[in-house]
Amino acid sequence: MGLLDKLSGWLSLKKKEVNVLCLGLDNSGKTTIINQLKPSNTRAQEVVPTIGFNIEKFRSSSLSFTVFDMSGQSRYRSLWEHYYKESHAIIFVIDSSDKLRMVVAKEELDTLLNHEDIHDKKMPVLFFANKMDLRDALSSVKVSQMLRLENIKDKPWHICASNAIKGEGLQEGLDWLQDHIKTMNK
Repeated sequence: MGLLDKLSGWLSLKKKEVNVLCLGLDNSGKTTIINQLKPSNTRAQEVVPTIGFNIEKFRSSSLSFTVFDMSGQSRYRSLWEHYYKESHAIIFVIDSSDKLRMVVAKEELDTLLNHEDIHDKKMPVLFFANKMDLRDALSSVKVSQMLRLENIKDKPWHICASNAIKGEGLQEGLDWLQDHIKTMNK
């Protein structure tokens, strides 16, 4: 590490690099959320379903994010665990209008949180109760109850109502995540 790197680190000018997993069932809006969080000049015009995973990089005011946008299709969910060790935070996206698959989302969340590479980490978990613009969407409070988020005692977590297409609720979530990542690394 050079003198300028050390100096910028001491002065907190260097942005901390963090790895974030973006998980959730297929069609929940993960890729659309990540696309909205990127600077407007780097956003994709058309978002297509993720097969396998995508890696996106973007910066906020204080952090440099590498986001692993993981496919939520059942045949690809087994890939998630290969990225747990190197992750600093998780974004878990729920389609709040998909009441039928809420049980599946809860099962996947429980499997994730109980995995040996996640269980003992104090990493923050941000939940987006997405698709709030749809008529039959559940409130973020109801989604939280259905997923039993109150049982998560060993990690900081937060749930935000969101509409990924319009970008609503995303900045609130990103701000919370940044604050908790910075707090965890002090």
